[in-house]
Amino acid sequence: MMKTSKRLALATALMTTLWGGAAQAVDISFFRFFGDCKTEYGDVTDVSKANGECGIITALTNKFNAENTIGAKVVTQTVDWGTYYDLLTATYSTGNIPDVAVMHASVMPNFSDRDLLTPLGKPLADLGIKTDDFVPAALKNATAKEEVYALPYDLHALLFHINMDLMKTAGLVNGDGSPILPKSPEELVAQGKKFKKATGKYYLGSESQSSEGMMIRFFDSLMWQQGVDVISPDGKTASINTAEGLKAAKLISTIYSDGLANSALDYPGSEQAFLNGETGILLNGTWAVDNYDAQAKSGKAALKTYRVANVPQIYAKPAVWADSHMWVIPKDDGRSEEKTQAALAFLKFLNDNNFEWSRTGHLSVRQSVLGSEEFKSLPHRAEFAETTSNATALPQIQNQRAVYNAMITDFNAMWLTSTDPQAALDAMQSGVERVLRRNR
Repeated sequence: MMKTSKRLALATALMTTLWGGAAQAVDISFFRFFGDCKTEYGDVTDVSKANGECGIITALTNKFNAENTIGAKVVTQTVDWGTYYDLLTATYSTGNIPDVAVMHASVMPNFSDRDLLTPLGKPLADLGIKTDDFVPAALKNATAKEEVYALPYDLHALLFHINMDLMKTAGLVNGDGSPILPKSPEELVAQGKKFKKATGKYYLGSESQSSEGMMIRFFDSLMWQQGVDVISPDGKTASINTAEGLKAAKLISTIYSDGLANSALDYPGSEQAFLNGETGILLNGTWAVDNYDAQAKSGKAALKTYRVANVPQIYAKPAVWADSHMWVIPKDDGRSEEKTQAALAFLKFLNDNNFEWSRTGHLSVRQSVLGSEEFKSLPHRAEFAETTSNATALPQIQNQRAVYNAMITDFNAMWLTSTDPQAALDAMQSGVERVLRRNR
């Protein structure tokens, strides 16, 4: 282990050369998803000209490569989202361990608990990155066993994306122009029926066919709103097959059985239906705000008047599903000090440019960015600002994604095969308990 004084000296030297001085060429590998958009953004270094997750992270990487003076070059390896974590895990066996990688907070325990990540608390402090600037939920996501293992980059949460023209037709608009949203399960169904009668359209849109599990995120939100931990804080027990779980499951089942949502849509189909003006409210995440706003403003989509809202509180307390994208340095005992310091310089650059990432629609994790006029001036941010305080996640346990996947098939069966809500909960509880037994 390098002594603290030596690490600090190296970090200081790195930051000095970042703005001028002798450069030593070093390539660092960057493992990420978010898609491949080289054709559109491969040469873009002006981040303000980029849009969407892929465009913005590509332009940020280009900018770092063009402007850093330490001779560092980030070499990106883009991986499909569905296979990302399997392939990242495989790199530890092949020896091609990336120097920087994106990681969801929900997956980090699978790596941090097995000592597969580089601790970042001291290195980030040496670089002047103040963890007290991070919102508490984001810092918690990046921390395990009192050590920071990641640079948090966003909070992304479930939102209501709204076609205000259709809501106006349905008489579901307040005098101030804001949408009238439900405050109870009964109001949700009643408003959905009113909307359908007035417009002939689906009230609520969601991915309903694939492994994306958008309705599981909604179900979790409804459980937390009732004060129930879906998974216990120690990760040993599940509280899915409960009275509260049955309430939430019956409500979601009713949304489909009453024809308020289209059960035939996969993720791309749900987005297209919303953009085509076939859905009043789309259940999707913060990551879509930038795209939908641009589509509405383009004049080419049937969606013309777009608005965003927090997932409404329909039970006792406000809560909504959320996760975080974070940057980690996978542990590699063979990594050179030059590569390590270049990787840290890239993390500092990304942290310095956190505002740019927040243009996707994701909420910044930096309180200084959230409080800035620059952030507040971004489209729709005031409409879902409360999400930062209501964001809720499953506990930091191993196999959290496996828990999520275990719930999806049995839950989807309610509208795909007309499975009774109680039977769906029975199966979900059993499936999740099997996963949790791996953690004991």
